[in-house]
Amino acid sequence: MIETVLLAVGPGDSDRVEELTTQTIAVAEPTGATVVLAHVISADEYEDELRSYHDAIDRMGLDIEHGDVPPESLARETEPVGEIAKRLEEADLEVDVRGVVGDRAEEIVALAEKTDADNVVVGGRKRSPTGKAVFGSTAQQVLLTSPCPVTYVREGTI
Repeated sequence: MIETVLLAVGPGDSDRVEELTTQTIAVAEPTGATVVLAHVISADEYEDELRSYHDAIDRMGLDIEHGDVPPESLARETEPVGEIAKRLEEADLEVDVRGVVGDRAEEIVALAEKTDADNVVVGGRKRSPTGKAVFGSTAQQVLLTSPCPVTYVREGTI
């Protein structure tokens, strides 16, 4: 029985919100599984998001001390994570938002192990064999090393 579904979302998944949400609901809803919504970003992307967060605080004129903000705190505020979390919650699914900084594929697999995920959902785009060989593929690495089945959601499938 599926009790935990890990949905890995990165900065490039804004174009796949509908597909990722629909597929995750299709996997999690029948068993009432908890969805661990993971926002996995590189260290550089984390610094960019942190800078944007601090800029927003300054624009609002809030008197909040700047400092490091844990990735989990930024995750829900980051698109498309917030939108996906809202849609999953509207489908009456329990959602646990996590933020992770590091190598995407490695962190997704590690989080799948840590949360004892029964299924991992990842998005991707169509790439040529040469593109995969030259640039690598997060989804491909997750498919090959995940401790559980992986649902691959390609852009434009819905």
